[in-house]
Amino acid sequence: MQIIWAKAALTPEGWQSDVRIAVNGTGTISAVDANSPPEGFRVGIAIPALGNLHSHGFQRALAGLTETRSQKGSDSFWTWRKLMYEFIDQLIPEEIETITTYAQIEMLESGFASVAEFHYVHHQSDGQHYDDIAELSSRIVAAAEHSGIGLTLLPVFYQYGGCQRKPPLPQQLRFINSMDGYLQLLEEVSLGLQNLPPDSRMGMAVHSLRAVDPTDLATLRDIRPELPMHLHVAEQMMEIDEFESCYGMRPVEWLCQHSELNGTWCLVHATHMTESETRELAQTGAVAGLCPITEANLGDGIFNGVEYTNQKGHYGVGTDSNIRISLCEELRTLEYSQRLKHQQRALLSQPGQSCGRALFESAVLGGSLALGRSSGALKAGNLADILTLNTESEQLACCQNDEILDTFIFSGDNRLISDVWAAGRHVVREGCHINRQPIQERYLKTKKRIMERLTT
Repeated sequence: MQIIWAKAALTPEGWQSDVRIAVNGTGTISAVDANSPPEGFRVGIAIPALGNLHSHGFQRALAGLTETRSQKGSDSFWTWRKLMYEFIDQLIPEEIETITTYAQIEMLESGFASVAEFHYVHHQSDGQHYDDIAELSSRIVAAAEHSGIGLTLLPVFYQYGGCQRKPPLPQQLRFINSMDGYLQLLEEVSLGLQNLPPDSRMGMAVHSLRAVDPTDLATLRDIRPELPMHLHVAEQMMEIDEFESCYGMRPVEWLCQHSELNGTWCLVHATHMTESETRELAQTGAVAGLCPITEANLGDGIFNGVEYTNQKGHYGVGTDSNIRISLCEELRTLEYSQRLKHQQRALLSQPGQSCGRALFESAVLGGSLALGRSSGALKAGNLADILTLNTESEQLACCQNDEILDTFIFSGDNRLISDVWAAGRHVVREGCHINRQPIQERYLKTKKRIMERLTT
């Protein structure tokens, strides 16, 4: 049993003082008691740690390498994707593991206790399978073992290069599996996850409705209906147009009519939705997986956030391409996108409600749903996913209750994070991951080797 005592904590009952949080040996909160005398590990402010609902960990080493404008001057997601494919082609299994480990410790240091890794790179660069079909998935498991993050691993089913069974590009061959191959991959991943603590779990993902036969979605869902199911959807107008030309419906519209969407589904991005799609998706209980920093970096567009939240739709946030890893900045970018779109302020909260708290609590809930993780609140029975804020910071001086979240999200950065627990594992202390130095050293050596290959 470990005890965490907080001067102030955000609980399901609201902000409380002198809060004793008891965590048992399985990493689960066994009791939360306010107005308790100080004991155990003492902190200033304790709040639930978020789940990062969408990540491609290996892309962290690509950050900053795609920002030169091309000679044609018509840069977009699709030109970025071409550069990303060239980058992937360089990576070997050990490098994917090292980069992902480093990305995960940055996630933990920014306040994410867990991550849904949307893992679609399965084979060698020429498409040949490794002897172990789960070779690269096992590298994600190893990364989580090193970092201590709570992992929901999402092996991605990727069949085709586009609608109507379009053949994949040569650069996509690392991603491609048959249905039988994918089911074998799921079995191997399930076995590999047994090496991690019991809070880890597996989900399923399809890359997108374009990259599979949509009828296979129901087949997969029937195999393990209890697992989280993730997919990219409606990120770019080009993909929407392609899908609509083949099936007579837009992707979100098709999903709402042909799939039994609920809280175990995560529709990543869902950027370009009509008003009716926005309302329909909100009513299903599925989670919109928003990645505001990546979406801004790629020029994707702006999510229909005001209408979606007015309809009480669930959403969470993810770091996606990992161009910048910061919990507070993801939430800030989400709200600011709405302010720029509508030329108003505090749009993702209700009248009289703190905007920071509305953003935070929505993202905490959405993340726990999307990851299939018993977290999202400091209460008995939940995993001890906890982050604490640095009360010695001048930014948080004199802040109380919801002012804390407003300040953290709208004027703070990762330096305000003090400690983080993932299912009771105390992995960040005084703002620094407990194994940062050796992980960082391995990452720097790996990135140097990759950069030498890219420039020769």
